[in-house]
Amino acid sequence: MTLPVFLVTPGALDGAPPGQEVTITGPEARHAAVVRRVRVGERVDVVDGAGVRARGAVTSVASEQVRVMVDDVEREPAPDVALVLVQALAKGDRDELAIEAATELGVDAVRPWQAERSVSLWVGAKAERGANRWDAVVTAAAKQARRARVPAVRPLVRGRDLVAVAARAVDAGGMVLVLHEGAAMPLADVSLPPRGEVHVVVGPEGGLTDGEVSALQAAGAVVVRLGPHVLRTSTAGPVAVALIAERLGRWAVAR
Repeated sequence: MTLPVFLVTPGALDGAPPGQEVTITGPEARHAAVVRRVRVGERVDVVDGAGVRARGAVTSVASEQVRVMVDDVEREPAPDVALVLVQALAKGDRDELAIEAATELGVDAVRPWQAERSVSLWVGAKAERGANRWDAVVTAAAKQARRARVPAVRPLVRGRDLVAVAARAVDAGGMVLVLHEGAAMPLADVSLPPRGEVHVVVGPEGGLTDGEVSALQAAGAVVVRLGPHVLRTSTAGPVAVALIAERLGRWAVAR
């Protein structure tokens, strides 16, 4: 049976060897006690969002605090190659659909990008609300996927500021892949780096401008296509993340 997963703050499990208790507090405790209705003796997973997973049995339940006796701890190392989805803001909830699916598929970080053709704009207080919403989406998706690591939501970049982000990633030994239906190179033909970050840049509904593509290429980005069809902004990023994750061996099941 699949065990329910509850999230604590990064580092909260560092001193929790087998035989000791860990405590779930705040909204996670209320979710465990009131929504999931966990009971004393039930086995659960507790993750810290930074790669540590503790398994154990519930010893006490209250709306503000759930305690778990740990009997096993796993530590998941950070990947040599981190996947970063740079998702253009999109109307409706299409950008949220993209980061939700990408999280379930294993992305390591997401970054909102206000592209030149983005219809949705994060201005003023909306920027903070948008970032908080993205945090909530990736956290929920990570728990749904039972991940021990919750992807980071990086700060919003606007317009051509993404060029500097791309240049830094390339200079650090990583790679920036810009998805574009007019590209000649298939994603499958790209040689991935052995370490660093692979950024996948996805434009908004109206696509990338020629100026954006040219500027990113000048910063060292590689323009690639996924296949013969044009995908929605909510679909392209997750598809690319899944394909790259498979090439990196992330879909292999340990035996």
